[in-house]
Amino acid sequence: MKRDVEDIGTAATSITYMEDESTSAVSLQSHSAEEAILERAGFWGYLMQIIYQTCAGAIVLTDIVFWCLIVPFLSNTHLGLNALMGCIHSFNAVFIVLDTLLNNLPFPWFRIAYFVQWSCIYAIFQWIIHACGFTWWPYTFLELDTPWAPLWYFLVAVIHIPCYGIYALIFKAKNTIFPRLFPRAFVRSF
Repeated sequence: MKRDVEDIGTAATSITYMEDESTSAVSLQSHSAEEAILERAGFWGYLMQIIYQTCAGAIVLTDIVFWCLIVPFLSNTHLGLNALMGCIHSFNAVFIVLDTLLNNLPFPWFRIAYFVQWSCIYAIFQWIIHACGFTWWPYTFLELDTPWAPLWYFLVAVIHIPCYGIYALIFKAKNTIFPRLFPRAFVRSF
């Protein structure tokens, strides 16, 4: 039985949450109301989820590379490290954690493919720029003319999994802790 969003518009836009007296849990009145809410997201909703999940993994990856590899081991003269770069690499993590705490988007593991695809596009973009004559590399360990470049690219590819996993743990912690802190207000991501 198919229902259109317009047919159930009043059910989807009216109060769709009802408190259960015995368990103090929040539940949807009907499955069709939930489907109507999900259907309204459409293309743009899925695009926002993809961008959010790509950025989440990418922020963890860039912060680990910046704070654990570039700052301690690479020379300051090549990159010109300063307080602004430190603030940028700190605040992006703060903002993605705030975004995670405030949104209700799902975070499925299969979307790691978008994160890996974004990293591949970035690497190919850098290769094209350098093939056109640009000589400065933002990450010196990824220069193609060094003998260790294949090993570095392999290590960066492998580190994608733990970076996405770290963020998935942050997401899981939110869904575990917040229902205990806000039992009547927090609705879990599905």
